[in-house]
Amino acid sequence: MADVVVFGIGQWAELAHLYLSHDSPHDVVSFTVDRSYMQGVQYKGLPVVPFEEIENDYPPNRYQMFIPISFRKMNHNRAGKYYEAKRRGYQLISYVSSKATIGPDFRCGDNCFILEDNTIQPFVEIGNDVVMWSGNHVGHHSKIKDHVTLSGHAVISGSCTIEEYCFMAPRSTVRDHTVIARETLVGMGVTILKNTKEFEVYHLPIAKPSRLRSDQLPEFLFK
Repeated sequence: MADVVVFGIGQWAELAHLYLSHDSPHDVVSFTVDRSYMQGVQYKGLPVVPFEEIENDYPPNRYQMFIPISFRKMNHNRAGKYYEAKRRGYQLISYVSSKATIGPDFRCGDNCFILEDNTIQPFVEIGNDVVMWSGNHVGHHSKIKDHVTLSGHAVISGSCTIEEYCFMAPRSTVRDHTVIARETLVGMGVTILKNTKEFEVYHLPIAKPSRLRSDQLPEFLFK
C-alpha cells in the first residue's frame, strides 16, 4: 500500500483516481500537473500541486506516483514524465484491475495501467509504462515492451513482441510469432501478418457516408 500522487487533472487522471480508490490498496492523496496547466488548487477534493514543486509537499521518500496520461506523440509525452519522476526519486505504482484475467506468474513493470477484461495468458512479459485499455488479449509467451498502448480489444497472438513506443488501436490483430517494431502505429481493425518496420503506420480506408439519408433507406433492410 502506498500514498500516491496522480499526475494529471483530465479524464485519464479521473479514471485513475476512481480505479485506485475502489480497486487497489493504494490511497490517492494529491494530484500534480505542470504549472502551465494548473486550473485550480483542488481536484476531486484533493490538492493539486505544480509538478515543478512536488517534492516540497510530497517528497519521494514518503510518496509514490502514478502517471496515467495519454498516448500522444506515440507515448513519448507519458514516457517523458515517467523518466522525469524517476529522475527526481519517485517510485511509480502500477494498477492491474481485479477484473483482468491473469496467470499466477503474471508480472509487469512500473507505471502500468491495465484495466478490466484484459486477458493476459501465461508467460507474458509486460514492461514499464504500458497502458492496456479494456478488453485486450495478449497470447502466451508474448512480450510487451516499455511505453506501449493497447487501446482496447486488440488481439496479440502467442509469441509476439511489441517493441517500445507502439500504439495498437481498437480491434487490431497481430499474428503469432510477429514482431511489431519500435514506434509502429496499427490502426483500427488492421491485421498484421508479418514483422513491421520502425515508425510504420498501418490503417484501413476511412468509412465515408452513403449518399442515402437514414430516413430514405428501403424498408427491406429492416426486415
